Amino acid sequence: MNVHKMFVKQGSRRIFMVTAMVVGLIVLAGCDSLADGAEEEGAQQGPPPPQVSVAQVLVEDVELWDAFTGRIEAVETVDLRPRVSGYIDSIHYTEGQEVEKGDVLFTIDPRPYRAELERAEAELQRAQARAELARSEAARAEALAQSRSISREELDQRRAAAATAEADILAARASAETARLNMEFTEVRAPIAGRTGRALVTPGNLVSEATPLTRIVSLDQVHVHFHSNEQAYLHYDAMARSGERSSFRLGGIPVRVGLASDEGFPYRGEVDFVDNHLDAEAGTILTRAVLDNSEGRFAPGMYARVQLLAGEAEGSLLIDDKAVLTDQDRKYVYVVDEEGRAMRRDVQLGRMADGLRVVAAGLEPGDQVVVNGAQRIFFPGMQVAAESVDMRGQAEGGSELAAVR
Repeated sequence: MNVHKMFVKQGSRRIFMVTAMVVGLIVLAGCDSLADGAEEEGAQQGPPPPQVSVAQVLVEDVELWDAFTGRIEAVETVDLRPRVSGYIDSIHYTEGQEVEKGDVLFTIDPRPYRAELERAEAELQRAQARAELARSEAARAEALAQSRSISREELDQRRAAAATAEADILAARASAETARLNMEFTEVRAPIAGRTGRALVTPGNLVSEATPLTRIVSLDQVHVHFHSNEQAYLHYDAMARSGERSSFRLGGIPVRVGLASDEGFPYRGEVDFVDNHLDAEAGTILTRAVLDNSEGRFAPGMYARVQLLAGEAEGSLLIDDKAVLTDQDRKYVYVVDEEGRAMRRDVQLGRMADGLRVVAAGLEPGDQVVVNGAQRIFFPGMQVAAESVDMRGQAEGGSELAAVR
């Protein structure tokens, strides 16, 4: 009986195990079927196309500007020095003050020069008195000579004495004039209108003709000096020879200038000088432009960013410079076609113009260029979801970007 029960129990266990294994296999088969169906559905749908921003190529007439760096310089600069030596008696201006031409800035002790002037004037009067006497004696000698009451030799002597006396007057007058000038020079005046620098001497110091007193710089206009390279110089010269623009040396070519703190190039001027030779070591030529400074905005020595008008181009193709990608030595952009595919276009680039890049070759008017999201495009022909934006609105900085050749 016990043996029978034992066999019954073992049989039940085997049946239970077999049933459990069958159920497990059925469940696993169902899960595999569900997973295969999900994979097939996912493979059929695929990932969504990447989002990109596209903008239509702009076609505009643009001005082309070349960019340089330069320095602001005063049109007139005077290192003020005295014309006579002596002790500084007083200073008549405040350092950094704007002065007019002729204003007295320093006074040198005038007493020695006043005494010299008085002495020279007294000597002039003495010479004039001697000359008057010599003229009277010569006149009497002429009368006596008519009656042969005086020898010819004495007449010549009287004439010579009168001529010498006249020459003494001229010498004395010149000495008096020199003394008068030296007296005037004890007042050191501003030779130009402008802004003064710090006083390099103080009252009580002995100065001579070589002693600098202060520096004065003019304010109404300033120069900006910059160096253009030889290639640019040859380009401008070729344009002048072909009649595309006036000669570089005749001046009048527009420039735009921005200071270190400025956004863009808010100031306008024009070229007024080009040097007569190129620097053999640097391969550059000095160019100078003149700017209005009636507001006193510029100070000599300031750093300046300069743009020089290089020409005009009609019907130029313009894109945002951020759309340009690099593949070794080639530049390219992605263009979205009518079917929503991103196609690669190799391009040749020109200058910057008003914040946008000029495209010399590789694009056509109406092309939709990817300006944002190009990093999401993994291969040419990839399907993308394009959102249209304004090309100029994408360019950061607009016209303040430097125009570079």
